[in-house]
Amino acid sequence: MVFSSSLFILYFLPLFLLAYHFVDRRYKNYLILLASLFFYSWGAPKFIFVIVGATLADFYLVKQMHKSNQQSSKKILLGLSVFIKLGLLAYFKYANFFVENLNQVLQLAGFNNISWTSVALPIGISFYTFQSITYSIDVYRKVHKPLKKASDYLLYIMMFPQMIAGPIVRFNTIADQIINRKETIDDKLAGFYRFSIGLAKKVLIANVMAEQADLIFNGDLSNLSMINAWLGALAYTFQIYFDFAGYSDMAIGLGKMMGFRFPENFNSPYVSKSISEFWRRWHITLGAFMRDYLYIPLGGNRVKRSRMFFNLWIVFLLSGLWHGASWNFVLWGAFHGLFLVLDRLFLLDWLKRIGKLPATLFTFVMVVLGWVIFRIEELDRIKLFFKGMLSFDFASDVNTISAFPIIAAIAVLFSFISYFSKGEQLGEFFFNTKSYSIKNHIVLSAIAASLLILSIASITSSGFNPFIYFRF
Repeated sequence: MVFSSSLFILYFLPLFLLAYHFVDRRYKNYLILLASLFFYSWGAPKFIFVIVGATLADFYLVKQMHKSNQQSSKKILLGLSVFIKLGLLAYFKYANFFVENLNQVLQLAGFNNISWTSVALPIGISFYTFQSITYSIDVYRKVHKPLKKASDYLLYIMMFPQMIAGPIVRFNTIADQIINRKETIDDKLAGFYRFSIGLAKKVLIANVMAEQADLIFNGDLSNLSMINAWLGALAYTFQIYFDFAGYSDMAIGLGKMMGFRFPENFNSPYVSKSISEFWRRWHITLGAFMRDYLYIPLGGNRVKRSRMFFNLWIVFLLSGLWHGASWNFVLWGAFHGLFLVLDRLFLLDWLKRIGKLPATLFTFVMVVLGWVIFRIEELDRIKLFFKGMLSFDFASDVNTISAFPIIAAIAVLFSFISYFSKGEQLGEFFFNTKSYSIKNHIVLSAIAASLLILSIASITSSGFNPFIYFRF
Protein backbone atom coordinates (compact mmCIF):
# COMPACT_ATOMS: atom_id res chain seq x y z
CA MET A 1 0.00 0.00 0.00
CA VAL A 2 1.34 3.43 -0.92
CA PHE A 3 0.23 6.92 0.09
CA SER A 4 -0.50 7.90 -3.51
CA SER A 5 -3.13 5.20 -4.04
CA SER A 6 -6.90 5.44 -3.94
CA LEU A 7 -6.95 2.53 -1.45
CA PHE A 8 -4.90 4.51 1.06
CA ILE A 9 -6.47 7.93 0.51
CA LEU A 10 -10.12 6.93 0.21
CA TYR A 11 -10.31 3.98 2.61
CA PHE A 12 -7.36 3.29 4.90
CA LEU A 13 -6.54 6.87 5.96
CA PRO A 14 -10.11 8.15 6.60
CA LEU A 15 -11.00 5.04 8.64
CA PHE A 16 -7.76 5.27 10.63
CA LEU A 17 -8.11 9.01 11.38
CA LEU A 18 -11.74 8.55 12.41
CA ALA A 19 -10.84 5.74 14.79
CA TYR A 20 -7.79 7.64 16.10
CA HIS A 21 -9.90 10.71 16.85
CA PHE A 22 -12.43 8.81 18.98
CA VAL A 23 -10.28 6.17 20.67
CA ASP A 24 -9.22 6.76 24.26
CA ARG A 25 -5.72 8.25 24.67
CA ARG A 26 -4.54 5.08 26.46
CA TYR A 27 -5.14 3.04 23.29
CA LYS A 28 -3.91 5.43 20.59
CA ASN A 29 -0.47 3.82 20.34
CA TYR A 30 -2.00 0.37 20.02
CA LEU A 31 -4.25 1.63 17.23
CA ILE A 32 -1.29 3.12 15.33
CA LEU A 33 0.64 -0.13 15.79
CA LEU A 34 -2.21 -2.28 14.49
CA ALA A 35 -2.72 0.04 11.53
CA SER A 36 1.03 -0.02 10.82
CA LEU A 37 1.19 -3.81 10.93
CA PHE A 38 -1.74 -3.98 8.52
CA PHE A 39 -0.18 -1.32 6.28
CA TYR A 40 3.15 -3.16 6.06
CA SER A 41 1.52 -6.58 5.69
CA TRP A 42 -0.49 -5.34 2.73
CA GLY A 43 2.69 -4.60 0.78
CA ALA A 44 5.04 -7.25 2.20
CA PRO A 45 3.09 -10.07 3.90
CA LYS A 46 6.03 -12.48 3.65
CA PHE A 47 8.35 -10.24 5.64
CA ILE A 48 6.12 -8.94 8.43
CA PHE A 49 7.08 -11.80 10.76
CA VAL A 50 10.80 -11.30 10.04
CA ILE A 51 10.61 -7.58 10.83
CA VAL A 52 8.44 -8.02 13.92
CA GLY A 53 10.55 -10.93 15.23
CA ALA A 54 13.82 -9.05 14.73
CA THR A 55 12.38 -5.92 16.34
CA LEU A 56 11.15 -7.77 19.43
CA ALA A 57 14.47 -9.59 19.82
CA ASP A 58 16.30 -6.28 19.57
CA PHE A 59 14.03 -4.67 22.16
CA TYR A 60 14.95 -7.25 24.81
CA LEU A 61 18.61 -7.24 23.79
CA VAL A 62 18.88 -3.47 24.27
CA LYS A 63 16.89 -3.69 27.48
CA GLN A 64 19.42 -6.18 28.84
CA MET A 65 22.26 -3.94 27.66
CA HIS A 66 20.80 -1.01 29.58
CA LYS A 67 20.44 -3.10 32.76
CA SER A 68 24.01 -4.42 32.65
CA ASN A 69 26.44 -2.89 35.12
CA GLN A 70 29.57 -3.99 33.26
CA GLN A 71 30.85 -1.83 30.42
CA SER A 72 32.31 -4.84 28.63
CA SER A 73 28.92 -6.56 28.64
CA LYS A 74 27.26 -3.39 27.35
CA LYS A 75 29.70 -3.23 24.44
CA ILE A 76 29.15 -6.89 23.59
CA LEU A 77 25.37 -6.52 23.63
CA LEU A 78 25.55 -3.31 21.60
CA GLY A 79 27.77 -5.05 19.06
CA LEU A 80 25.37 -7.98 18.88
CA SER A 81 22.38 -5.67 18.41
CA VAL A 82 24.06 -3.71 15.59
CA PHE A 83 25.41 -6.92 14.03
CA ILE A 84 21.93 -8.46 13.82
CA LYS A 85 20.50 -5.35 12.16
CA LEU A 86 23.33 -4.98 9.68
CA GLY A 87 23.24 -8.74 9.10
CA LEU A 88 19.58 -8.55 8.06
CA LEU A 89 20.37 -5.64 5.76
CA ALA A 90 23.38 -7.42 4.28
CA TYR A 91 21.44 -10.63 3.65
CA PHE A 92 18.25 -9.20 2.19
CA LYS A 93 19.75 -6.28 0.27
CA TYR A 94 23.28 -7.30 -0.69
CA ALA A 95 23.42 -11.10 -0.83
CA ASN A 96 22.29 -11.20 -4.47
CA PHE A 97 24.76 -8.46 -5.38
CA PHE A 98 27.64 -10.30 -3.66
CA VAL A 99 26.87 -13.66 -5.30
CA GLU A 100 26.43 -12.12 -8.76
CA ASN A 101 29.81 -10.39 -8.56
CA LEU A 102 31.48 -13.45 -7.06
CA ASN A 103 30.16 -15.59 -9.92
CA GLN A 104 31.59 -13.13 -12.45
CA VAL A 105 35.00 -13.46 -10.80
CA LEU A 106 34.69 -17.27 -10.74
CA GLN A 107 33.78 -17.32 -14.43
CA LEU A 108 36.85 -15.26 -15.29
CA ALA A 109 38.98 -17.69 -13.26
CA GLY A 110 37.45 -20.70 -15.03
CA PHE A 111 35.38 -22.01 -12.12
CA ASN A 112 31.70 -22.95 -11.98
CA ASN A 113 29.14 -20.51 -10.68
CA ILE A 114 27.72 -20.78 -7.17
CA SER A 115 24.10 -21.85 -7.30
CA TRP A 116 21.91 -19.33 -5.54
CA THR A 117 18.23 -18.58 -5.05
CA SER A 118 17.66 -14.85 -5.31
CA VAL A 119 16.58 -13.16 -2.07
CA ALA A 120 13.54 -10.87 -2.21
CA LEU A 121 14.01 -7.37 -0.81
CA PRO A 122 11.69 -6.31 2.05
CA ILE A 123 10.35 -2.82 1.48
CA GLY A 124 11.89 -0.19 3.71
CA ILE A 125 14.70 -2.44 5.01
CA SER A 126 17.33 0.33 4.80
CA PHE A 127 15.22 2.80 6.78
CA TYR A 128 14.35 0.09 9.30
CA THR A 129 18.04 -0.70 9.82
CA PHE A 130 19.24 2.87 10.37
CA GLN A 131 16.33 3.81 12.59
CA SER A 132 16.74 0.75 14.81
CA ILE A 133 20.49 1.38 15.05
CA THR A 134 19.82 4.81 16.54
CA TYR A 135 17.81 3.11 19.30
CA SER A 136 20.68 0.82 20.31
CA ILE A 137 23.34 3.52 20.15
CA ASP A 138 21.27 6.25 21.84
CA VAL A 139 20.50 3.92 24.73
CA TYR A 140 24.15 2.81 24.95
CA ARG A 141 25.34 6.44 24.96
CA LYS A 142 22.73 7.22 27.64
CA VAL A 143 21.19 9.87 25.42
CA HIS A 144 17.79 8.45 26.34
CA LYS A 145 16.48 5.56 28.39
CA PRO A 146 15.03 2.56 26.52
CA LEU A 147 11.29 2.22 26.08
CA LYS A 148 9.53 0.20 28.75
CA LYS A 149 7.03 -1.62 26.53
CA ALA A 150 7.82 -3.79 23.52
CA SER A 151 4.71 -2.46 21.80
CA ASP A 152 6.07 1.08 22.03
CA TYR A 153 9.33 -0.01 20.39
CA LEU A 154 7.40 -1.77 17.63
CA LEU A 155 5.44 1.45 17.17
CA TYR A 156 8.64 3.50 16.89
CA ILE A 157 10.11 1.16 14.27
CA MET A 158 6.99 0.35 12.26
CA MET A 159 4.94 3.55 12.37
CA PHE A 160 3.31 3.55 8.94
CA PRO A 161 3.83 7.23 7.99
CA GLN A 162 7.64 6.93 7.88
CA MET A 163 8.74 3.30 8.17
CA ILE A 164 8.88 2.59 4.43
CA ALA A 165 10.80 5.61 3.09
CA GLY A 166 11.69 7.91 5.95
CA PRO A 167 12.46 10.43 7.13
CA ILE A 168 14.93 8.60 9.40
CA VAL A 169 13.55 9.44 12.84
CA ARG A 170 16.26 9.07 15.47
CA PHE A 171 15.12 7.54 18.74
CA ASN A 172 16.15 10.40 21.02
CA THR A 173 14.12 12.91 18.97
CA ILE A 174 10.83 11.05 19.28
CA ALA A 175 11.07 8.87 22.42
CA ASP A 176 9.16 11.28 24.64
CA GLN A 177 6.47 11.77 21.98
CA ILE A 178 5.78 8.04 21.92
CA ILE A 179 5.05 8.07 25.64
CA ASN A 180 3.29 11.42 25.94
CA ARG A 181 2.02 13.66 23.16
CA LYS A 182 -0.97 15.80 22.42
CA GLU A 183 -2.43 16.62 19.04
CA THR A 184 -4.51 19.78 18.63
CA ILE A 185 -6.99 20.83 15.97
CA ASP A 186 -4.31 23.12 14.55
CA ASP A 187 -1.92 20.15 14.35
CA LYS A 188 -4.45 18.07 12.48
CA LEU A 189 -5.23 20.86 10.02
CA ALA A 190 -1.55 21.68 9.48
CA GLY A 191 -0.89 17.98 8.96
CA PHE A 192 -3.66 17.84 6.38
CA TYR A 193 -2.18 20.80 4.51
CA ARG A 194 1.28 19.22 4.50
CA PHE A 195 -0.05 15.84 3.39
CA SER A 196 -2.02 17.37 0.50
CA ILE A 197 0.98 19.39 -0.70
CA GLY A 198 3.18 16.28 -0.56
CA LEU A 199 0.61 14.21 -2.44
CA ALA A 200 0.41 16.88 -5.16
CA LYS A 201 4.22 16.92 -5.46
CA LYS A 202 4.19 13.19 -6.06
CA VAL A 203 1.12 12.78 -8.24
CA LEU A 204 0.91 16.02 -10.19
CA ILE A 205 4.63 16.68 -10.70
CA ALA A 206 6.84 13.64 -9.99
CA ASN A 207 4.66 11.18 -11.91
CA VAL A 208 4.68 13.36 -15.02
CA MET A 209 8.45 13.82 -14.75
CA ALA A 210 8.76 10.03 -14.33
CA GLU A 211 6.86 9.40 -17.55
CA GLN A 212 9.16 11.79 -19.42
CA ALA A 213 12.31 10.35 -17.82
CA ASP A 214 11.29 6.76 -18.60
CA LEU A 215 10.61 7.68 -22.23
CA ILE A 216 14.24 8.69 -22.67
CA PHE A 217 16.18 6.55 -20.18
CA ASN A 218 14.45 3.33 -21.30
CA GLY A 219 15.01 4.02 -24.98
CA ASP A 220 17.92 3.42 -27.32
CA LEU A 221 20.83 5.36 -25.81
CA SER A 222 23.27 4.62 -28.64
CA ASN A 223 21.73 7.38 -30.81
CA LEU A 224 20.73 9.74 -28.01
CA SER A 225 20.76 13.40 -29.03
CA MET A 226 22.08 16.09 -26.71
CA ILE A 227 18.63 17.69 -26.30
CA ASN A 228 16.93 14.41 -25.43
CA ALA A 229 19.73 13.46 -23.03
CA TRP A 230 19.40 16.69 -21.08
CA LEU A 231 15.61 16.52 -21.17
CA GLY A 232 15.75 13.03 -19.66
CA ALA A 233 18.33 13.99 -17.06
CA LEU A 234 16.40 17.09 -16.00
CA ALA A 235 13.12 15.17 -15.90
CA TYR A 236 14.66 12.59 -13.56
CA THR A 237 16.27 15.35 -11.48
CA PHE A 238 12.86 16.87 -10.78
CA GLN A 239 11.17 13.47 -10.52
CA ILE A 240 13.37 12.20 -7.71
CA TYR A 241 13.12 15.48 -5.79
CA PHE A 242 9.34 15.85 -5.95
CA ASP A 243 8.86 12.10 -5.44
CA PHE A 244 10.98 11.84 -2.30
CA ALA A 245 10.24 15.32 -0.91
CA GLY A 246 6.55 14.66 -1.55
CA TYR A 247 6.70 11.42 0.43
CA SER A 248 8.52 13.19 3.27
CA ASP A 249 5.86 15.93 3.31
CA MET A 250 3.13 13.30 3.51
CA ALA A 251 4.93 11.45 6.31
CA ILE A 252 5.47 14.66 8.28
CA GLY A 253 1.84 15.66 7.74
CA LEU A 254 0.48 12.28 8.83
CA GLY A 255 2.71 12.36 11.89
CA LYS A 256 1.48 15.82 12.81
CA MET A 257 -2.14 14.63 12.60
CA MET A 258 -1.23 12.11 15.31
CA GLY A 259 0.74 14.56 17.44
CA PHE A 260 4.24 13.54 16.29
CA ARG A 261 6.94 15.96 15.18
CA PHE A 262 9.03 14.26 12.52
CA PRO A 263 12.23 16.01 11.38
CA GLU A 264 12.36 17.92 8.12
CA ASN A 265 14.03 16.00 5.30
CA PHE A 266 14.43 18.59 2.52
CA ASN A 267 15.22 22.28 2.34
CA SER A 268 15.17 23.42 -1.31
CA PRO A 269 18.30 21.42 -2.24
CA TYR A 270 18.55 22.67 -5.83
CA VAL A 271 19.31 26.25 -4.74
CA SER A 272 22.57 25.02 -3.16
CA LYS A 273 25.78 26.86 -4.04
CA SER A 274 28.03 23.81 -3.47
CA ILE A 275 27.75 20.05 -3.14
CA SER A 276 28.49 20.43 0.58
CA GLU A 277 25.46 22.70 0.91
CA PHE A 278 23.41 20.33 -1.23
CA TRP A 279 23.98 17.57 1.32
CA ARG A 280 22.83 19.88 4.11
CA ARG A 281 19.58 20.35 2.23
CA TRP A 282 18.97 16.94 0.57
CA HIS A 283 17.76 13.91 2.60
CA ILE A 284 18.69 15.80 5.76
CA THR A 285 17.98 12.90 8.12
CA LEU A 286 20.30 10.54 6.22
CA GLY A 287 23.06 13.14 6.22
CA ALA A 288 22.63 13.71 9.95
CA PHE A 289 22.69 9.96 10.61
CA MET A 290 25.86 9.40 8.58
CA ARG A 291 27.52 12.37 10.29
CA ASP A 292 26.64 11.47 13.89
CA TYR A 293 26.81 7.68 13.74
CA LEU A 294 29.64 7.16 11.23
CA TYR A 295 31.64 10.26 10.25
CA ILE A 296 32.19 11.63 13.78
CA PRO A 297 33.01 8.19 15.30
CA LEU A 298 35.60 7.78 12.51
CA GLY A 299 37.22 10.99 13.72
CA GLY A 300 35.28 13.58 11.74
CA ASN A 301 37.19 16.84 11.33
CA ARG A 302 39.39 16.21 14.38
CA VAL A 303 41.88 14.05 12.48
CA LYS A 304 44.62 14.84 9.97
CA ARG A 305 43.44 16.33 6.70
CA SER A 306 44.26 13.23 4.69
CA ARG A 307 42.33 11.06 7.17
CA MET A 308 39.39 13.48 7.06
CA PHE A 309 39.23 13.14 3.27
CA PHE A 310 39.36 9.35 3.64
CA ASN A 311 36.50 9.51 6.17
CA LEU A 312 34.42 11.56 3.74
CA TRP A 313 34.99 9.02 0.98
CA ILE A 314 34.06 6.12 3.27
CA VAL A 315 30.86 7.88 4.37
CA PHE A 316 29.74 8.66 0.84
CA LEU A 317 30.70 5.30 -0.60
CA LEU A 318 28.58 3.66 2.11
CA SER A 319 25.84 6.22 1.56
CA GLY A 320 25.77 5.31 -2.11
CA LEU A 321 25.72 1.59 -1.35
CA TRP A 322 22.93 2.17 1.18
CA HIS A 323 20.74 3.35 -1.68
CA GLY A 324 21.06 0.10 -3.61
CA ALA A 325 23.05 -3.05 -4.28
CA SER A 326 24.53 -1.99 -7.59
CA TRP A 327 27.83 -0.51 -8.74
CA ASN A 328 26.17 2.63 -10.07
CA PHE A 329 25.17 3.57 -6.52
CA VAL A 330 28.74 3.08 -5.34
CA LEU A 331 29.90 5.25 -8.24
CA TRP A 332 27.30 7.88 -7.36
CA GLY A 333 28.52 7.93 -3.75
CA ALA A 334 32.13 8.24 -4.93
CA PHE A 335 31.10 11.08 -7.28
CA HIS A 336 29.61 13.09 -4.42
CA GLY A 337 32.43 12.13 -2.08
CA LEU A 338 34.90 13.53 -4.62
CA PHE A 339 33.13 16.89 -4.64
CA LEU A 340 33.02 16.97 -0.83
CA VAL A 341 36.81 16.56 -0.82
CA LEU A 342 37.28 19.14 -3.60
CA ASP A 343 35.08 21.58 -1.67
CA ARG A 344 37.47 21.42 1.25
CA LEU A 345 40.55 21.66 -0.96
CA PHE A 346 39.67 24.67 -3.13
CA LEU A 347 36.19 24.47 -4.68
CA LEU A 348 34.28 26.35 -1.96
CA ASP A 349 36.59 29.35 -2.27
CA TRP A 350 36.26 29.33 -6.06
CA LEU A 351 32.45 29.09 -5.89
CA LYS A 352 32.32 32.06 -3.52
CA ARG A 353 34.43 34.13 -5.89
CA ILE A 354 32.31 33.47 -8.99
CA GLY A 355 29.10 34.64 -7.28
CA LYS A 356 25.80 33.20 -6.10
CA LEU A 357 24.08 32.53 -9.45
CA PRO A 358 27.05 30.88 -11.24
CA ALA A 359 27.78 28.78 -8.14
CA THR A 360 24.16 27.62 -7.99
CA LEU A 361 24.13 26.75 -11.71
CA PHE A 362 27.43 24.87 -11.44
CA THR A 363 26.23 22.89 -8.44
CA PHE A 364 22.90 22.09 -10.10
CA VAL A 365 24.61 20.76 -13.23
CA MET A 366 26.90 18.55 -11.11
CA VAL A 367 23.86 17.22 -9.24
CA VAL A 368 22.09 16.49 -12.54
CA LEU A 369 25.13 14.53 -13.77
CA GLY A 370 25.11 12.61 -10.51
CA TRP A 371 21.46 11.69 -10.94
CA VAL A 372 22.26 10.11 -14.32
CA ILE A 373 24.66 7.76 -12.53
CA PHE A 374 22.02 7.12 -9.87
CA ARG A 375 19.28 6.36 -12.43
CA ILE A 376 21.12 3.90 -14.73
CA GLU A 377 22.39 0.63 -13.28
CA GLU A 378 24.49 -0.55 -16.24
CA LEU A 379 27.86 1.20 -16.47
CA ASP A 380 28.01 0.95 -20.27
CA ARG A 381 24.62 2.68 -20.55
CA ILE A 382 25.84 5.43 -18.22
CA LYS A 383 28.71 6.04 -20.67
CA LEU A 384 26.28 6.18 -23.59
CA PHE A 385 24.05 8.66 -21.77
CA PHE A 386 26.95 10.96 -20.91
CA LYS A 387 28.13 10.68 -24.51
CA GLY A 388 24.72 11.92 -25.61
CA MET A 389 24.78 14.79 -23.11
CA LEU A 390 28.14 15.95 -24.49
CA SER A 391 27.56 15.11 -28.16
CA PHE A 392 26.43 18.57 -29.33
CA ASP A 393 23.97 16.68 -31.52
CA PHE A 394 20.99 19.06 -31.64
CA ALA A 395 18.65 16.68 -33.45
CA SER A 396 15.11 17.92 -33.99
CA ASP A 397 13.37 14.68 -32.94
CA VAL A 398 12.75 15.82 -29.36
CA ASN A 399 10.87 13.17 -27.36
CA THR A 400 8.47 14.84 -24.93
CA ILE A 401 5.09 13.91 -23.56
CA SER A 402 2.32 16.50 -23.92
CA ALA A 403 2.20 17.54 -20.26
CA PHE A 404 5.96 17.88 -19.84
CA PRO A 405 6.52 21.58 -20.75
CA ILE A 406 3.90 22.92 -18.32
CA ILE A 407 4.75 20.58 -15.46
CA ALA A 408 8.48 21.13 -16.00
CA ALA A 409 7.94 24.89 -15.68
CA ILE A 410 6.06 24.32 -12.42
CA ALA A 411 8.80 21.98 -11.18
CA VAL A 412 11.48 24.58 -11.92
CA LEU A 413 9.45 27.30 -10.21
CA PHE A 414 8.94 25.38 -6.98
CA SER A 415 12.48 23.95 -6.98
CA PHE A 416 14.12 27.38 -7.12
CA ILE A 417 11.49 29.64 -5.56
CA SER A 418 13.37 29.82 -2.24
CA TYR A 419 16.32 31.32 -4.12
CA PHE A 420 14.41 34.60 -3.72
CA SER A 421 13.41 36.17 -0.40
CA LYS A 422 9.69 36.13 -1.25
CA GLY A 423 9.99 32.43 -2.01
CA GLU A 424 11.58 31.78 1.38
CA GLN A 425 8.70 33.61 3.05
CA LEU A 426 6.20 31.52 1.09
CA GLY A 427 7.91 28.29 2.15
CA GLU A 428 7.97 29.48 5.75
CA PHE A 429 4.23 30.12 5.58
CA PHE A 430 3.33 26.71 4.16
CA PHE A 431 5.76 24.49 6.07
CA ASN A 432 7.15 26.10 9.21
CA THR A 433 4.45 28.33 10.68
CA LYS A 434 3.51 27.06 14.14
CA SER A 435 0.05 28.64 14.21
CA TYR A 436 -2.33 30.11 11.67
CA SER A 437 -5.05 32.71 11.86
CA ILE A 438 -8.63 31.83 10.92
CA LYS A 439 -8.13 33.59 7.57
CA ASN A 440 -4.97 31.59 6.90
CA HIS A 441 -6.75 28.35 7.76
CA ILE A 442 -9.51 29.15 5.27
CA VAL A 443 -7.01 29.89 2.48
CA LEU A 444 -4.85 26.84 3.23
CA SER A 445 -7.87 24.55 3.55
CA ALA A 446 -9.10 25.63 0.12
CA ILE A 447 -5.65 25.08 -1.42
CA ALA A 448 -5.17 21.71 0.28
CA ALA A 449 -8.66 20.48 -0.66
CA SER A 450 -8.12 21.53 -4.29
CA LEU A 451 -4.75 19.77 -4.45
CA LEU A 452 -6.26 16.66 -2.88
CA ILE A 453 -9.13 16.55 -5.39
CA LEU A 454 -6.78 17.07 -8.34
CA SER A 455 -4.43 14.38 -7.02
CA ILE A 456 -7.22 11.85 -6.51
CA ALA A 457 -8.52 12.56 -10.01
CA SER A 458 -5.03 11.94 -11.39
CA ILE A 459 -4.56 8.75 -9.36
CA THR A 460 -7.85 7.22 -10.49
CA SER A 461 -7.07 7.94 -14.14
CA SER A 462 -3.44 6.80 -14.24
CA GLY A 463 -1.43 3.66 -13.60
CA PHE A 464 0.46 2.57 -10.49
CA ASN A 465 3.63 4.56 -9.81
CA PRO A 466 5.37 3.72 -6.51
CA PHE A 467 7.77 6.00 -4.71
CA ILE A 468 11.41 5.77 -5.83
CA TYR A 469 12.74 5.34 -2.30
CA PHE A 470 10.42 2.39 -1.54
CA ARG A 471 13.07 0.09 -3.03
CA PHE A 472 15.79 1.41 -0.72
